[in-house]
Amino acid sequence: MTQNVASNSATRAVPDDRKSRFATLTFERDVAAPLAVLWEAWTAPVARAIWAAPSASVTVEFLEADTRVGGREISLCKVEDQPDIRCENGWLALQPAVCSVNYEVISCEGVTQSAALVTANLSGTHERSRLVVTVQLSSLAQDMEAGYRAGFGAGLDNLAGAAERTMVLQRVIQAPRSIVWGAWMNPETLPQWWGPEGFSCRTKRIDLRTGGEWVFDMIAPDGTVFPNHHLYNEVRPEERIGYTLHWGENGPKHADAWASFEDQDGATKVTLGMVFSTAAEFQEAKGFGAVELGLQTLGKLERFVASR
Repeated sequence: MTQNVASNSATRAVPDDRKSRFATLTFERDVAAPLAVLWEAWTAPVARAIWAAPSASVTVEFLEADTRVGGREISLCKVEDQPDIRCENGWLALQPAVCSVNYEVISCEGVTQSAALVTANLSGTHERSRLVVTVQLSSLAQDMEAGYRAGFGAGLDNLAGAAERTMVLQRVIQAPRSIVWGAWMNPETLPQWWGPEGFSCRTKRIDLRTGGEWVFDMIAPDGTVFPNHHLYNEVRPEERIGYTLHWGENGPKHADAWASFEDQDGATKVTLGMVFSTAAEFQEAKGFGAVELGLQTLGKLERFVASR
């Protein structure tokens, strides 16, 4: 019975309007970044906000972002003198560094334009990775296939570039998430452990909330002073922090960063990610040992939490 139905369906003529309404699109990208980094660049809201806009003439404003199964992401795509395009993305499956599945609904001025099922498959090594994205598209108000091909293609090009200048540091800390979060988001305790081995912090102002900032100097063991300015644009208690890093108070931005906190059987997996503003800054940071120094910082956090 099933075979006969399938055979009949395969030979039945499909009207032209239905052909234009449905499409399956596949996009593939090879990325010069580790698999774990590509996964963070694909899923972390801070990173997604960086690569989502397909061109410089488009601004993407994120209204909501909750990257977990059952969570959703809502954004507005803005082009001058045109109505905003609303995109709602709901996460259906997330298997870290392996695959994700989400639905996506596009609307404009209250009219639904399209719905799609987006499946991303990732593979790779500690040096290079590969992303294959399949979009099963249903155009509703108008034919959206050409727009999807152009928009997704440009966005994934941006993603590859962003991933190649992204640094991801992770550590599992043997303490409950509430304790680790409390050590990070407490203006009294954060300066006590922040920074690599031998460094200390001298705070000028600190306000650890959405819209807040931390203006401080990091002082190296040899007395060298490194002015820093963190601007916090998102704080989701016990989940994640999004902020920008600047060279000194109101200085030039050199990275967009996030820290996420994930419960792991009573311990806490901390992920610290940074998308550097340019590839040159990323290479310079790697050159002076930013990965090792960042891991030292997370090690100091672990020791601080253990001593409490």
